[in-house]
Amino acid sequence: MDSGAAIWLYPLIGAASGILAGLFGIGGGLLIVPALVAVFALAGSAVPDALAVHVAIGTSLAVIVVTSVSSIAAHHRRDSVAWPAVWRLVPGILAGGFIGARIADALARNPLQAIFGVLAILLALWMAFGRPPPPEGRRVGPLIWFPVGVVVGTISALVGIGGGVMTVSWLTWQGTPIHRAVGTGAACTLPVALAGAAGFMLTGADVPDLPSGSVGYVYFPAAIGISLASALTAPLGARLAHALPVKQLRRAFAILLAVVGLRMVIGAT
Repeated sequence: MDSGAAIWLYPLIGAASGILAGLFGIGGGLLIVPALVAVFALAGSAVPDALAVHVAIGTSLAVIVVTSVSSIAAHHRRDSVAWPAVWRLVPGILAGGFIGARIADALARNPLQAIFGVLAILLALWMAFGRPPPPEGRRVGPLIWFPVGVVVGTISALVGIGGGVMTVSWLTWQGTPIHRAVGTGAACTLPVALAGAAGFMLTGADVPDLPSGSVGYVYFPAAIGISLASALTAPLGARLAHALPVKQLRRAFAILLAVVGLRMVIGAT
C-alpha cells in the first residue's frame, strides 16, 4: 500500500502535468515519469525499486490517455489542430507504440532512464538553436509520414512521454507555426498513449512483485490520482499556450526539455 505522502502527491503531479500538457502539447509525461520515479523511491511506496521506471512509464502513458482528451478538446476549440497531419501520423504511431513498450520491457532501469534524458536534451538543443525552416516551409513526401509515425510512437512509448514532444519537433521543423504544432502534438499524444499503455500492460502481465492495483506496468492508484487532476488543468495550459508569443513559447519548451533531461541523466549515473 502506498504511503500517505505518495497518495497526496499524485494529484499535485497531475495538476502540474495537465498544465504542461495543454501548454506544450506533450501529454505531461516529461513531468510524470521523473516525478513518479521520485515518489516510488519514498519510504512506504508499494512499487519495488527495480521496477520503478517501468511502472512510471506505463502509468504515465495511461494518464496521458485521459489528459490528452481534455487537451485536444481545448486546442480544437481554438482551431489549432492540423487534423490532416494527425491522420497521416496515427498508423505509424500505433505500430510504434507497441514496439516501444516491448523494447522498454527488455531494458534495465538505468539505461531506460538515460535514454529518456538524452532524448529530452537533444530536442531542447534543437528547439533552442536549430536552424529555422524557410518561410515557405519544408515539403515532405507522403511516404515519409508512416516511418516518422513509427519513430514517434516507438520513442515516445519507450520513455513514456506520449507523442507530443516528437510531433511538435517534427512539425516545427517543417515550418508549422508553434501554436498549431502544439495543438497537433496534443492530438497525437492520444494514439501513442493508447498503444503504449496497452503494450506496457501486456508486457508486464507476468512480471512478479508488482503491487496490488497494477495491470502489468500500469499502477492504477497513481494513474487515477494523477489523471483526475490533470484533466482539469489541461485546458488552462492550452489557454496559456495561445497567450504566449511564439519566441517565448519555443524558449519555454526548450528549457522544460533541458531541465527534465538533465535530471534524468544525472539520476541514471
